[in-house]
Amino acid sequence: MAALSFQNLSRSFGDIRALDGVSADIPEGSFLALLGPSGCGKTTLLRLIAGLDRPDGGSLHIGETLVAGPEQFIGPEARGLGMVFQSYALWPHMTVAGNVAFGLNRLGRADRATRVERALHTVGLSDMAGRRPHELSGGQRQRVALARALAARPRVLLLDEPLANLDAHLRQQMLAEFRRIHAETGCTMVFVTHDQNEAMAVADLIGVMDRGQLMQLGSPQDLFQRPANEMVARFVGHGRTLPVTVVLRGTRRCRFMIGGCTFTLPGIAPPGPAWLCLHPSDLTLSTNKSGLVARVTDLRFEDGYQVAHLWLEDLPEAAPLVLRLDHPLVLGAEVRVTVRGGWVLPRAAVSTPSFQTVPA
Repeated sequence: MAALSFQNLSRSFGDIRALDGVSADIPEGSFLALLGPSGCGKTTLLRLIAGLDRPDGGSLHIGETLVAGPEQFIGPEARGLGMVFQSYALWPHMTVAGNVAFGLNRLGRADRATRVERALHTVGLSDMAGRRPHELSGGQRQRVALARALAARPRVLLLDEPLANLDAHLRQQMLAEFRRIHAETGCTMVFVTHDQNEAMAVADLIGVMDRGQLMQLGSPQDLFQRPANEMVARFVGHGRTLPVTVVLRGTRRCRFMIGGCTFTLPGIAPPGPAWLCLHPSDLTLSTNKSGLVARVTDLRFEDGYQVAHLWLEDLPEAAPLVLRLDHPLVLGAEVRVTVRGGWVLPRAAVSTPSFQTVPA
């Protein structure tokens, strides 16, 4: 059963179309990341799920319950959701246990204490129940906010860029905590972020959004290896797209020409103009005189690798390709590169969102 279901959801603010006909079904128990550039509509969609805003059109179901539609709207307090905010939103005068217990007044004292104890145990803060928020680190305060949401046993847990205020080391720790807690609780989670590394690290399902539309919904591997259109190809994994010409299409493979060279790679493009979607791992330096002629335009050291930007002489209008190497090149040098991987898309795919995973 779907934990969340959107049908043609739309929301405008004046002349700005924040959401433009978003449709998707999110399976029960999923860890969904909503990913995209600033202003793409991901936070607007999260607010509609939470009941903090109303859609202009379409419908939204949580489980089998219609919570927003043309003649129906259920407020946030009756949706059975939990939410973790970017700012933590903790009461400074309350203890950790008091913050977690906030909102559980409908329970008896014994049941409330049990819920608090279990929630704090889940996030690893059992020994800090008596502390105040100012006595905690940023990562610990984030865990308190998470424990408070989990204590209410929500049907769906919403995470609104919860790691934005943490340093890089704490973000990695909290990503591991999110993965562990999701596996332990089985709760459906919706995680909003503009950081694709965060999304790839925690989510089993990612929705890439752009200009109010859901461009593709799929696993991290699907989005990386089989992007549905040019926007997804360029956004996920810092990919590049090159214009190519497909000369022959087989079963899930395409033979194409680029810069006078012919390659055969996985793809779904018919003969004619197409896009070749590439990541740095799809390129390698040629050891002979074959391959595409390129010039080194930039060099930097990153994560233990030499990262080179390469300008293709046969495609001067294309963005520079990125190549990761274990040895340095010379700035300005002419090299040849071979394409050993990638995904070939029809050229028209740039304007056609895909709401489902591209089949393998």
